[in-house]
Amino acid sequence: MSKTAKAAVCRELNRPVTVEEIEVDSPRRNEIMMKVSACGVCHSDLSATNGTIRMPLPLILGHEAAGKVVEVGDSVNEIALGDHVVSSFVSMCGRCRYCTTGRPHLCEQGARALAALPDGSLRTRDRSGAPLNVFSACGVMAQYATLHVDSVVKIRPDMPLVPAALISCGVMTGVGAVFNTARVRPGSSVAVIGAGGVGLNAIQAAAIAGADTVIAIDVSETKLELARKFGATHTLNAATEENLVKALKKSTDGGPDYCFECVGSGKMVEQAFRAIRKGGTAVVVGVAKGDDTASIRPAMATFEEKTLTGSYFGSARPREDFPRIMSLYLAGRLKLDELITRTYRIEEAPQAFADLEAGRNARGVIVFD
Repeated sequence: MSKTAKAAVCRELNRPVTVEEIEVDSPRRNEIMMKVSACGVCHSDLSATNGTIRMPLPLILGHEAAGKVVEVGDSVNEIALGDHVVSSFVSMCGRCRYCTTGRPHLCEQGARALAALPDGSLRTRDRSGAPLNVFSACGVMAQYATLHVDSVVKIRPDMPLVPAALISCGVMTGVGAVFNTARVRPGSSVAVIGAGGVGLNAIQAAAIAGADTVIAIDVSETKLELARKFGATHTLNAATEENLVKALKKSTDGGPDYCFECVGSGKMVEQAFRAIRKGGTAVVVGVAKGDDTASIRPAMATFEEKTLTGSYFGSARPREDFPRIMSLYLAGRLKLDELITRTYRIEEAPQAFADLEAGRNARGVIVFD
């Protein structure tokens, strides 16, 4: 039976999102319907509204959510009515060459499921009956959402749903870049460029991993102050620092062992690579515009054995990593509540996106119940 729900919809690029009543169809084979409790407002959603990430319109936004299962389709065995789940914007088929070699974040099915369910179909319509696309097979910035079981992860029932929502994108991306992609070693030095939602999680993960020096870099003193609370031992304001590379080398006696670029800027990628010490690793976490470029000197990679690598979704293994992150939170070792700058009702979604674009939030969250 279909459900009527309010949802945040992008109908036109570079225009405010609209809040509309939609129809969400019941799940089919290998699908579930979730009643969404909370959905993070992420830069990736913003990128879809301004064309940085190309997706077909009209588009129901949202990919970072937690909620409860209210309907279960045929052939679903691992998830039951009433279970708590979080969405995963990367669908994990479990069969492709990436899933079977421990890299489900690069799943071939997930790469194809950009604006519909993995089989290319949709379960969402507007009030006129016209189909609505869904962000990364999710479209969870809505009161209800129907998803394939490959796009959800069951979570423990004692995990609060509002902070749980953040794990499924921003937290996983930042924490995973440190734990999974770079595998930061105890006693090392780390620099993080960009102290937004993803950068703050890279900062706290570096501290948890045992880094001796954790340097946060941003243009906002407010964000740098927050970074200190998340484990940064030093801060640099890129707006006032004349030579960021020189400052990083000075602060770390030759350059950090690891530098995480969490802004999405080719220029910052260049500086991250230049700043790291011999044998160091620069990790590209931020999503740059498609036509942005970075220029590096290959000789640095050869003679100084520097590494430049990307990190997509924190190199996540969601069914293993999400529970691990939740355990760190419940043990008091990882901050989630402190990431949430403001909560919104779904009717306030346009304001939530305006606040995100203006840099006013570490993370805004739309709360449904």
